[in-house]
Amino acid sequence: MIAIHRRTKIKELLFQERSVKVADLVKEFSVSEETIRRDLNQLEQDGIIQKNYGGAILLEELQTTSQQIPPVEQRKFQYYEEKDAIGKMAASLVVGQEIVILDSGSTTWCVARHLRHVSNLMVVTNGLNVAEESSQNEEASVFVIGGKLIKKSMSLVGPQAELELQKYNADFSFLGASGISKRKGFTSSDLYEAEVKRAMIAAGQKIVIVADHSKFERQGLISFSSFQDVDILVTSDLVEQSLLDEISQLGVEVMVCPVKHLLQHEDE
Repeated sequence: MIAIHRRTKIKELLFQERSVKVADLVKEFSVSEETIRRDLNQLEQDGIIQKNYGGAILLEELQTTSQQIPPVEQRKFQYYEEKDAIGKMAASLVVGQEIVILDSGSTTWCVARHLRHVSNLMVVTNGLNVAEESSQNEEASVFVIGGKLIKKSMSLVGPQAELELQKYNADFSFLGASGISKRKGFTSSDLYEAEVKRAMIAAGQKIVIVADHSKFERQGLISFSSFQDVDILVTSDLVEQSLLDEISQLGVEVMVCPVKHLLQHEDE
């Protein structure tokens, strides 16, 4: 098991049990104590745990609020290193003085995080988490489209959101996906979110999908885009190269973050 998967499992244990012990994790994952301590060091840097003698505890503020944290916030912790690398690569497409549409979601939140220092940016989003992160860029104008709030994703959807998106002519639309498959293309797990994604595609000049490896060869409830409607797919090298080659052959430019080598190196 590579580091990114192991750390995700450790985070899941922390949210369930509130604390972990190094000895238990060594036994659970069949790795060295040194490897587990590196994992805990990284989780501490990510602001998730406080290390103690023999293990670590979930930070107090996360303990008291974890039951109320929307799933989209919890998903920030899942595959975080991979999503952050994807977000950074996707954000590198934006040079400034551009209009950018950002879908709601944990990976698009990472895109927003890496757009913090882009100058004269206009951000349009239906994600409250994305809007909050985009507000950290003092030079950015942030527009939140209205609609019905879906609490699990902190996204605004519905006819109002779709209508507002028709007003924009964006340089880029960055979207997440629940699943990516050759049969269904890019899919969403929610009907109303899928409709907003379609409106975002119609409003963008360049359509960019950002997706971690877990989204591939999966199908959400409903398709929101074919491969032909997407210009760029940003993902990581944790995805099988054969799958990426097939997507490239369908006319999508595939940008791949070198995550696997770095994570495997951590285990050496």
